[in-house]
Amino acid sequence: MTNFRFPFALLFTLSIGVLASAQHKPITLEDIWEKGTFQPKGGPRGIRFLSDGVHYSTQNDTKIDKIDLRTGEKTATLFDATTTTSLSPNWKKNMDDYAFSPSGKRLLLSTNTQSIYRWSSQSDYFVCDLASQICTPLHNQPQRYATFSPNSSHVAWVTKNNLFVKNLQTGETTQITSDGKENEIINGASDWCYEEEFELVRAFEWSPDGTKIAFLRFDEREVPEMTMERYNNKEYPELIKFKYPKVGEKNATVSAFIYDLSTEQTVAVQTEAEPDDYLPRIAWTPKGELCVTRLNRHQNHLRLLLANPQSGKCAILLEEQNKCYLDLHEPHFLSDGSGFVWQSEKSGFNHLYIHDMKGKEKVALTKGTFDVTSFYGVDEKNDHVLFQAAFNNPMQREIYSVNLKGKKIKKISGAPGYHNAQFSGNFDYYISSVSTLNSPAQYAVRDRTGKEVRALEQNTELRQKQTEYGVVPAEFIQIPLNYTSEDDGGPWQGHLNGFVMKPDNAAPGTKHPVLMFVYGGPGSQQALDQWKGANYWWFQMLVQQGYVVACVDNRGTGARGEAFKKSTYLQLGKLETIDQINAAKHLGTLDYVDPARIGIFGWSYGGYMSSLCLLKGGDVFKSAIAVAPVTNWKWYDSIYTERYMRTHRENEKGYEENSPVNFAEQLRGNYMLVHGLTDDNVHFQHSAEMSNRLIAADKQFEALLYPNRNHGIGDKAARLHLYRKMTQFLEEQLKQDIKP
Repeated sequence: MTNFRFPFALLFTLSIGVLASAQHKPITLEDIWEKGTFQPKGGPRGIRFLSDGVHYSTQNDTKIDKIDLRTGEKTATLFDATTTTSLSPNWKKNMDDYAFSPSGKRLLLSTNTQSIYRWSSQSDYFVCDLASQICTPLHNQPQRYATFSPNSSHVAWVTKNNLFVKNLQTGETTQITSDGKENEIINGASDWCYEEEFELVRAFEWSPDGTKIAFLRFDEREVPEMTMERYNNKEYPELIKFKYPKVGEKNATVSAFIYDLSTEQTVAVQTEAEPDDYLPRIAWTPKGELCVTRLNRHQNHLRLLLANPQSGKCAILLEEQNKCYLDLHEPHFLSDGSGFVWQSEKSGFNHLYIHDMKGKEKVALTKGTFDVTSFYGVDEKNDHVLFQAAFNNPMQREIYSVNLKGKKIKKISGAPGYHNAQFSGNFDYYISSVSTLNSPAQYAVRDRTGKEVRALEQNTELRQKQTEYGVVPAEFIQIPLNYTSEDDGGPWQGHLNGFVMKPDNAAPGTKHPVLMFVYGGPGSQQALDQWKGANYWWFQMLVQQGYVVACVDNRGTGARGEAFKKSTYLQLGKLETIDQINAAKHLGTLDYVDPARIGIFGWSYGGYMSSLCLLKGGDVFKSAIAVAPVTNWKWYDSIYTERYMRTHRENEKGYEENSPVNFAEQLRGNYMLVHGLTDDNVHFQHSAEMSNRLIAADKQFEALLYPNRNHGIGDKAARLHLYRKMTQFLEEQLKQDIKP
């Protein structure tokens, strides 16, 4: 395994307060957030691999073109919305997305797409016949998740919380459910909490033969309601209401059903789930049985259930338990019906296994002291399983293949970095992306062995700008861990991974202020050999102005095995804060760092961490910026929080000893608190309660509110405004002369 031990004293020669050299352009906030100066180019837009295995389609404004994977040549225009006369007035000439029918003869187009929450949306869909180029609207009201049946004869979708299906031969539409109602019953789509924490939006699946539809029904009538206000220059603000289960509150009651298109009958799946159980996944087996994932509320006991589609009766296919919690995975059924691929951490690391259809493990496909981080699929024709792993070190990702006997593992990605892949249907080719901490992504077409067939996008222009603007290379570092006390979560020895950026053109002996960037949540990673996007350029701008920027992944983060990740169980924030404080102390011992001028910045879980670090580590951190922070876990959603903390009633100590609101009186440094007022994820309630505690303790702080902005505060104007204010805050609090 690659060793990334870089002695701090040998890494750099530094000084402070010196701008970039005259020959280099200064980086500005307008460049980053307004002008798009540093916007990287991606791969081809809207790629869909075609069934022949050697072509893909790509979206080119209003056209869908057919491209030869091997040469890049456009061989046909499959559809052009500007020349199709059959589109209704609802068509606004913005093709948001598209999907081919399995037969390849029809097309689903979406337009007028409106976001609902993080992943969910609704659109106007059109079904287009590719031969005639005639398009017809799917329905007369906005639709969600329109999906072709496997036999291409029908389309199913959700409108107003009810499930519909349309026969494309007859044009007849059937409404499968009728009890859907906003903030009460949802059929075929998920509620807020399943969407956010289980990443489930479309909650229906076609059977392999296209004769049945399985769907989930969410009854959220007893889920407490959250309200937010939107300000639209009217006499009264708009009141937004939605169901949001917080810690210990009632979740939606979820049940599974199977609808038969031929009989028009609906069968209830007999999962025997407890009211608090989750049903986060449904999938059909090749032989037409429905597999339902059932997970208890503590998320440490999982069952895969096989349901008979006629009777709805279930049998247990697989059962797994864990002393902490289980990450959610999906079974991948082999096409011959002999078994399925399953991911598990039962060895202490996340690995791939093949189980038979009685649930018995047949083969360990991967093994060792590394984590499989993504599963791409099974190339059954060539006896290969394709996956991504942190095989060499947790900061990088490679692409691998292994045969179905767990032998002949082979790396098919190239030079070190962060690799990802999108495979064609027959796995003959894939589109690769690879970036590093210091270089933006490059895209290429590769064959099944990993050999490059042709380059797609190299981001050469952006790489040239790195030279023009005099960026400094980020360096990987390791922070030693040597904890022996239970108070520190010991005994624990080893290291934390991180990276650092620092000025390269200043005089020796000068002390630099430091900004630490943190996220730190369970299973996450920031210290990755992966391009950081816009934040990379902000960090580089700060370096030009004389800052050192550092990032360290604390205990609880990912790709280092189960023990490291789950060490924070039932005590979120405790070990993470200890690690960040000790990392800051370590940085403060370096001869180019001013230990009296160390700040920390984080967003969401990172805002929670930056708040705790300043409040519990006021002797180490001078300043902190917290954007959209959790300030007490009892105010966050049930699925996420209880997975790691259980309920407040079960674990009061874990909650109260690690919630920033309980340490407001310990504030000594400079604190900047930022929140969007329509944040549906981490509610403004968190910052409001934090403000109240600080006011009660007579502690001064800065607060910045963004009306009508959600968790991401993502529009161009707000981002520029926020980063300008954060930059000014750092200038005032970290770069000013230290006074006694």
